[in-house]
Amino acid sequence: MELATQIGAKQHLFVSFTGKNYPLGATLDKQGCNFSVHCQEGKRVELCLFDKNENQIDSYFLTPTHSHLWHIYLEGITAGQMYGYRVHGEYQPKKGLLFNDKNLLIDPYTKCLSKIQHSFVQSQSDYNDKYVAKSVVISDDFDWKNVEKPAIEEQHRILYEVHTKGFTRTNPNIPLPMRGKYLGLSHPESIKHYQSLGVTSLQIMPVFSFVSEPRLKDLGLTNYWGYNPINFFAPETRYAQYDAVTEFKTMVRELHAANIEVILDVVFNHTAESGSDGLILSFKGFDNKQYYTFENSKMGLDYQRYSNHSGCGNTVNLDFSWSLKITMDALRYWVTEMQVDGFRFDLAVTLAREAQGFTERSAFFKALLQDPVLSDVILIAEPWDIGPGGYRLGAFPEQWKECNDRYRDTMRSFWRGDTGIVSEVAMRLLGSHDFFPIGLRSNTTSVNYICYHDGFTLDDMVSFQDRHNQDNGENNRDGHGHNLSANYGCEGPTKDARINTLRQQQKRNMIATLFLSQGTPHFLSGDEMGNHQSGNNNAYCQDNQISWINWDQSKADLALFKFTSQLIALRKSSRLFGDLILNDDKSVSDQVQWYHPDGYVMEQSDWHASNSQAIAVELKEADPAGEHWHLILNASTYQIACQLPELPNNKDWYEVMDTNCPSGELIEDPKKVVSPVFAKAHSILLFKAKLRD
Repeated sequence: MELATQIGAKQHLFVSFTGKNYPLGATLDKQGCNFSVHCQEGKRVELCLFDKNENQIDSYFLTPTHSHLWHIYLEGITAGQMYGYRVHGEYQPKKGLLFNDKNLLIDPYTKCLSKIQHSFVQSQSDYNDKYVAKSVVISDDFDWKNVEKPAIEEQHRILYEVHTKGFTRTNPNIPLPMRGKYLGLSHPESIKHYQSLGVTSLQIMPVFSFVSEPRLKDLGLTNYWGYNPINFFAPETRYAQYDAVTEFKTMVRELHAANIEVILDVVFNHTAESGSDGLILSFKGFDNKQYYTFENSKMGLDYQRYSNHSGCGNTVNLDFSWSLKITMDALRYWVTEMQVDGFRFDLAVTLAREAQGFTERSAFFKALLQDPVLSDVILIAEPWDIGPGGYRLGAFPEQWKECNDRYRDTMRSFWRGDTGIVSEVAMRLLGSHDFFPIGLRSNTTSVNYICYHDGFTLDDMVSFQDRHNQDNGENNRDGHGHNLSANYGCEGPTKDARINTLRQQQKRNMIATLFLSQGTPHFLSGDEMGNHQSGNNNAYCQDNQISWINWDQSKADLALFKFTSQLIALRKSSRLFGDLILNDDKSVSDQVQWYHPDGYVMEQSDWHASNSQAIAVELKEADPAGEHWHLILNASTYQIACQLPELPNNKDWYEVMDTNCPSGELIEDPKKVVSPVFAKAHSILLFKAKLRD
């Protein structure tokens, strides 16, 4: 490498060489570190170095290339060195140019950031380098101890959504220093909980380094969920005791050793730099007009009107090759270096929207499909955003799974007592093939859920008719108003035994429905033990007891946990619940038959009856000795007598589950039954046909 000289430059701390274009970011070797960054229209790019107190100690101008890559090699740099960039160039916001050498910029490819002051500055006018996170040079060395990634079969995957901090913050069985940290999620007590419950895969809420919105600082709140990233590579430091990268890897290694997958909830649709009133922290300072999308005006693009398809102020432009590249590089880094198993993409429609709108043939989808690393990982879409044509359930490529809000709404509506929807209940129960056609999409495509992080918990859903988000500082205007919930006679907690009994039963109904449905079940952590948020259905800014899981469990909570774990075990042990193969999109085959509770096969008029609130389905394998089930769902307020399907002479029906059971458990010693059987109000009955001895 050729020694780089700078006329009139001061004596530098490190020996500098030209360096090389790739890889981007800071790449450490035994002699020093190569720094490389992309900047398309800047005039000069300056690398600034900082000491352990974050005081600038040196700076170097990088060497440019015709491909808009800037690079330098510094001999003597070691792991832990903090740095940042300043880009010199034109500052003309109307032209989309925001170059300003007063702004210290985060390296878009940094793998680690210094501690972030998460509400560090209100506006560009009170900007100060001291408040900006510094990029940190790291070594990739880590002992994975030969632990391999789990090999979970698709039909057995159970997603369990957790927040890194909230899941363990109040768990008394975890050492205090680890609570709310990466190491808390992989502590033996946490792993014991996952394994006892039976989940296979943690879906971890965002861990990309993120910052709080200035507006929240004014309200005395903070961004808790983490959907406001400032970097796509560096794990969030607030979840680490000392070293975020090493502790994240340790978490993944220990979870994998316990045969638990790690799926990250990732945000590539926007960044924390927000819109025209936002800060210049990274992408804006390197190439604002390309990294983001803008609204059209009569004169062309209006660079002071950022597209806002995310609702967070800006939209990342994946139609720009370098935005696509950094997204793909980040995903590949998390899979290879950090060893995660897959991703759930927040507002995924944004990532595939190009000049003519959302397209299944987008560059993003094509890039993922051809990538030898990423084509074989778990991909889950949140299939909507708030941009034009933003609701795209069922429109993603075949290797994707999709969060199915139609499943959520249908099952919530049915169990709260809405009438005339049994035809949709049937469709959702068997995999939503109206959206995911048989033969074109996998039977596990539909990610079924009753509750997600953004909305009521399961306990709140049966305790509150309306949202109660006053603590969010927006006069209860934020959050979804259409919750399809019910309070059963009292808004919020009550000492009324009748109401509490019904609430517990309704929770069991929805849990049972979820785990007996075709598709991939998604379960919100805490719902198995009565966790609540006091009716707050938008707790994104509540880093406190509202959002942290409560581990102080009552007798009812313990019973609910046992019920949930039993349902998961039943699902895993069955070949039909989760992997039922249908012949056509009518959701009827030799393996499936739908019945009116009176015992006759459903007729056309029954499917559309306006007062219907109950339905039954028979599932069986082709082999006469194979599995054979009968499921009855009664969402009405009265008991109904139900006829069971006739069996061959060598078989009998045995009752396996009744959600009306006071103990809140599956029937441990199933008893033989004969018709009629009685489904109590608000209940599910499950029967299994067994060969006679």
